[in-house]
Amino acid sequence: EVVEESAQALDGNAIRKQVVMTISHGASSKEVDLLLYQPKTSAPVPVFLGLNFKGNHAIHPDPAIRISPSSVAEYERQLAKDPKAKPVERGLTASRWPIELIISRGYAVATIYYYDIDPDVDDGFENGIHPLFYAEGQTKPHDHEWGSIGAWSWGLSRALDYIETDKTLNAQQVAVLGHSRLGKTALWAGVTDERFAIVISNNSGCGGAALSKRAIGETVGRINSAFPHWFCKNFHQYNEHEEALPFDQHQLLALIAPRPVYVASATEDLWADPKGEFLSALYAEPAYKLFGKPGLGVNEMPAADQPVKNGFIGYHIRTGKHDITEYDWKQYLDFADLHYKQ
Repeated sequence: EVVEESAQALDGNAIRKQVVMTISHGASSKEVDLLLYQPKTSAPVPVFLGLNFKGNHAIHPDPAIRISPSSVAEYERQLAKDPKAKPVERGLTASRWPIELIISRGYAVATIYYYDIDPDVDDGFENGIHPLFYAEGQTKPHDHEWGSIGAWSWGLSRALDYIETDKTLNAQQVAVLGHSRLGKTALWAGVTDERFAIVISNNSGCGGAALSKRAIGETVGRINSAFPHWFCKNFHQYNEHEEALPFDQHQLLALIAPRPVYVASATEDLWADPKGEFLSALYAEPAYKLFGKPGLGVNEMPAADQPVKNGFIGYHIRTGKHDITEYDWKQYLDFADLHYKQ
């Protein structure tokens, strides 16, 4: 349900839509807030879709953006732990979402606060979408069933379901992207849902684009200990035993072929193992060659701020820390232009 729409957003330069998606199964349901900004044009526009960390109202200071119930609930949870906790300010993470730039390049941008889908806490999977799909008597996912990253990825597919119903958006040209844990999420969404036309991983690290068997920076054991709810329980058997894994993350990227995929690192983000992220992109290249598609096109890791983005696999390592910046977005926009505007 479109609950708010304005053709005068961003000083009259864009259209804003706010959509409440109701996810239901049996008698239970959960609401998810989708925020959209799109250029003013008669032709259906391509879309960048991603989850956000702090709430839809945090991606831009626009006072009309709804504050979701999940954002309020998370603030109350923080307040219970720390009486001095403050609510998330509007526009707090605007540097990660250069909306005006994206609109000026002819793209729409759509986002969901990831807590709407499943709270990023080890809560026994009681407060997200998981309980909607439990069998009778089930109280948590089985050891082989989805964790939070699987749930967040599934939520991105539900956003794409909505995009397919909106004739002002081009559902054939939706790029799914994410930063950090949400970069892991974007990769899994791209693998499990072939409707995503481009898949973008920004500083996704362990469990994302970085090769697990290198065990450099964040390892499988460390990630499963710190965030036991992210992956299925069976993944925990490889804690400190990455060498026993029957796969590695380059195969995750290969599963996206022949669709374009972009991987990005940062020079100071050693926890995410930039070299391991690059090697995944390189080792995924044979899958693209099977489809007759040019892959990465280089064998050596490029220098900082020298992006490689002329094939179906893109890569750059940006100067700086673990973040997603306007520089990163400019590379993704160029990559989308290459594949959408030929």
